[in-house]
Amino acid sequence: MTDAILDVSTFEGHNPLDQVNHTRVITGFVLLGFPSLLPSFQLLLCSFLSICYVFTLVGNLCIVWAVLLDSQLSRLPMYILLGNFSGLEICYVTTTVPSMLFDLTSPLPDAISFHGCFLQFYFFFSMGTTESFLLAAMALDRYLAICHPLRYPELMSQRFCCILAASCWASGFLWFLAPIILISQLHFCGSNILDHFICDPGPLLASSCTPALGTELAFYSLSSTAIFGPFLFIVSSYTTLLWTVMRLPSSTGRRKAFSTCTSHMLVVSLFYGSIMVTYVAPEASGGSNKVVTLFYSVLTPLLNPLIYSLRNKEMKDAIKRTLFQEN
Repeated sequence: MTDAILDVSTFEGHNPLDQVNHTRVITGFVLLGFPSLLPSFQLLLCSFLSICYVFTLVGNLCIVWAVLLDSQLSRLPMYILLGNFSGLEICYVTTTVPSMLFDLTSPLPDAISFHGCFLQFYFFFSMGTTESFLLAAMALDRYLAICHPLRYPELMSQRFCCILAASCWASGFLWFLAPIILISQLHFCGSNILDHFICDPGPLLASSCTPALGTELAFYSLSSTAIFGPFLFIVSSYTTLLWTVMRLPSSTGRRKAFSTCTSHMLVVSLFYGSIMVTYVAPEASGGSNKVVTLFYSVLTPLLNPLIYSLRNKEMKDAIKRTLFQEN
């Protein structure tokens, strides 16, 4: 941590310590954040992030609360998965937003320990991967409900749904474990200043002074698989689903089927549209990467409860019943 603090004074230029000692070991990092913002804009961004964080917590907590306590929702697979998704969003924003708020209110860039950096790296990417898998599980649920309605209770039983949700969590937290351990074992002897507001793989790999082509290839291969695998499954599921819906004889049935899928499609578009820009095109500039990361790590979790609750009468009624103890 001492090295991290020493480098704060040189974050705008080359660190003279690197010229003297090329073999020093980095024990901490400095997250540069948004150094180009004027103090007034930093205060505005801090206020905006604070509001987003509070509303994200409140909105997703309401959904989790309704799913847990409402007897009508707690038995339905769609809402069991939605409850897991909302609980994940709460954890997801908590890994980044509090540290960003501290950084914006601090006169110096945020110094983070070596182990703290990689813990944040692990949890942020594990929860992002879990979100990708949960979105695929929710697409599977909608596909079975609309394309196989008679067998739906058998195919998507409450027990199978819970196993599916648990598998998404377990797979998400195991997915990046090996590459993150490999990255943490690299020899970091360059600048300890990361041009980001989180411990991101791009700046971390750039600060390594040893070749890490295999580790970098493994990380981005796993990233692409975690993004494109569920995304292609969702696209194929909804292609089949939409074909089935268009063949329904009743216009009322078509509208009802579309209404149950629109919310999920909006969330999928927001999440995958932003995350692909960052981790499928890692050569993007640091400034644009930070903006995109800010979008999918802060704004997407904020919009999710609004999308699901405002467009879903059952969810709105359940929230009213649980909050106001209506029978």
